Amino acid sequence: MAEADSNWSADANACLELSLVEPSADGFNTIARFNPSFTYPIFGDDERIFGYQDLRISLRYHVADMRPHLKVKYGKKFRSVGATEPTDIEGLLREHLPAVAFSNNRDFEDAIRQLPQDWVPPGEVVSEFDANDGGTFEVRRGSLTDLAVKQILNRIQILVLFFIEGGSLIDTEDSDCDRWDIYFLFHRSNRDGASGAFKYRFAGYSTVYKFFPLQRYPLGAKAEPRQDLELPAQEFPLSGLRSRSRISQFIILPNFQKTGSGSRLYRAIYENCLRDPHVIEVTVEDPNEAFDDMRDVTDLLMLRRKPEFTALKLNTEIRIPRQGAAPRGVVDEVKAEETRCLYRIAPRQFSRVLEMHLMSKLPDSVRPTLAEETDRPRPTKAETHEYDLWKLFVKQRLYRHNKELLSQLDRSERIDKLNETLGSVELEYARLVALADRRGPDMASTGKRKLEDDADGVSHPAKKTRVDDS
Repeated sequence: MAEADSNWSADANACLELSLVEPSADGFNTIARFNPSFTYPIFGDDERIFGYQDLRISLRYHVADMRPHLKVKYGKKFRSVGATEPTDIEGLLREHLPAVAFSNNRDFEDAIRQLPQDWVPPGEVVSEFDANDGGTFEVRRGSLTDLAVKQILNRIQILVLFFIEGGSLIDTEDSDCDRWDIYFLFHRSNRDGASGAFKYRFAGYSTVYKFFPLQRYPLGAKAEPRQDLELPAQEFPLSGLRSRSRISQFIILPNFQKTGSGSRLYRAIYENCLRDPHVIEVTVEDPNEAFDDMRDVTDLLMLRRKPEFTALKLNTEIRIPRQGAAPRGVVDEVKAEETRCLYRIAPRQFSRVLEMHLMSKLPDSVRPTLAEETDRPRPTKAETHEYDLWKLFVKQRLYRHNKELLSQLDRSERIDKLNETLGSVELEYARLVALADRRGPDMASTGKRKLEDDADGVSHPAKKTRVDDS
């Protein structure tokens, strides 16, 4: 029976192929083909499809406006026996794709041929940067209340399930659509034989949600109480309220990865939020390791260009007592918080990037690196003291974050756990600082520059941290 089941069971990730196509003079060109990383949100935890032999599922996208077309082919289909039935492939995919994806092949091809040559993606251009092939990447921002933006998002949302583990879709019919900003990344090139017309290829996108905090912004002036305050009689625009912008979904298509486009899309989102006086903080929802790496490197390179940030230093005048409470003010806390608020970075992220930067400024004799330590110069007493201050600065944050856990341990165990975590943090920071130093010349530029790599290519060694650094 098990053998029979295996003959009718297919690996969903392997048999589902996504492709990007565009019309050409003699038919259609396939720009890229790739398989999903995950299909369990659609086909179940085992990512298997039952009831077919020689199964092929093709999900084609028009590379410009991302109009989808689904086609399911198979050699044989299992004949239902009682409650045992073949997987309803189209039925499951209808829950995540718009109705247009289930039109016939001719309708799909006719529709994409009829797209006007002067078609441009929806949204306003907020950033541009050069592509390695001579084209240009555009970052376009639009509101989910824009019907053209909503149409494209409905077509591509299934990519979240395919490429983001644990990802979920946005309800595009929800009443809070005005809280969502959608950032599209398109590759733009000159269209052959069409003067002034461009050819667009979809490369990725990100969604950003606005939260409206109740507490006062730390740097804002305290308002005097008013006796004549009245609620607005008409509809009140949320755009006039202070908000936190949270990056919720972030996808770069596989054929555009390793081009630097991910970091530039993130940077475009951040800089656009920074230009909005109502945005008080930019946060990220549940980032994975690859996104964390890209974000860390991009934030570090950006902040290194800011004088308020580079002015933050370890106070080497502070002495560390052998016993008693650890000293405060290893780094000026007021100036650090002012800088964080000025550049609207979330507290934990700012602390980590500041720790990386300060570590990178330690003397060679004590600075943690990934290189062999045989050639290190012998540290002076002052250099050792500076390193001890940096370690104390990091440990203070780790302790605050893990206070409940650490408070359950005795003093010696607590010290061991902090030292163990600190060692992992040092290795992680050394890797990220080295990565930032390699990418610095291109990433630091605000103009159009070519980027040769992207954080998607960073390897992620296993972490030994026992005390959480999150």
